[in-house]
Amino acid sequence: MHRTSHSVEVDAPAGVVYGLISDAQRWPLFFPENVHVERLEFDGTNERLRMWATVDGRVRSWISERAQDPATRCVEFRHTHPQLPVTTMRGTWIAEERADGTSVLTLLHDFAVHGDSARDTAWVEQVLDTNSRAELASLRSLAERWKRFDELVLSFEDTVRIQAPAEHVYDFLYRVADWPTLIPHVARLELTEDAPGVQLMSMDTLTADGAVHTTESVRICFPHAGRIVYKQTATPALMEAHTGEWNVVSDVDGVTAVAQHSVVLREEAVEQVLGADADLDRARRYVREALGRNSTATLQLARRYAESVARAA
Repeated sequence: MHRTSHSVEVDAPAGVVYGLISDAQRWPLFFPENVHVERLEFDGTNERLRMWATVDGRVRSWISERAQDPATRCVEFRHTHPQLPVTTMRGTWIAEERADGTSVLTLLHDFAVHGDSARDTAWVEQVLDTNSRAELASLRSLAERWKRFDELVLSFEDTVRIQAPAEHVYDFLYRVADWPTLIPHVARLELTEDAPGVQLMSMDTLTADGAVHTTESVRICFPHAGRIVYKQTATPALMEAHTGEWNVVSDVDGVTAVAQHSVVLREEAVEQVLGADADLDRARRYVREALGRNSTATLQLARRYAESVARAA
């Protein structure tokens, strides 16, 4: 077994830090490399999570079992089926309170690789070092803004009713490579799908004032559930992080198509983007309107497509 240890001092209470660690389902908003987290089981202490993240430029997925202990502010984790060359991966998050109200956050990893290869061990150590430093820096940045956290983070959704089979709606949302010819506000899109249902895309979108925003995203597609979740890995200036989900829900009267968004605002960019008199409240309205406008337009086009296909069938 090999061990790595990374720590960071945080100018925030340990309880705040622990709250961010324990809320793994929101990690895609907190950590640059996390794409999506699905909670499979949770009994209040023990949980099983399916996690997707970018590792060394590739999207990897694994199952993690975690045990939360709010009394000691520790979270222990273990990957149940790590991907080769890793054969064992486990560790601990520890948030320690200091007398002055600040804290120290430590992240420990214990791992083994197949055949104890020196080359593979060095690669895993490098990946863990890069990711751990990024994770700790992100957590520190968020935790130290905890008094403004509710102003910086926003989540919302838009819905459109559709009178067509859910599979036609999902097909429109899945075939993202065709969006430049189907969606007016999409000017360019490049797509890579090396593994089925795992899409990497770069997209240029047009805003209402004619500006072009370039974003890069990872999308994880769940066709049987009618869901596509995504994480923007390169965001517009006003957003520090952006995750979302397309969800197609059937009922007896038709289909509800839902576009969900969660955003962390980049506070230092507010005045630069919106003007010297802009504040976080204005930035929240701007982002809500801009994202909602584009996603609703996409859902309306999905409705027209799905209903036309249904009529032609």
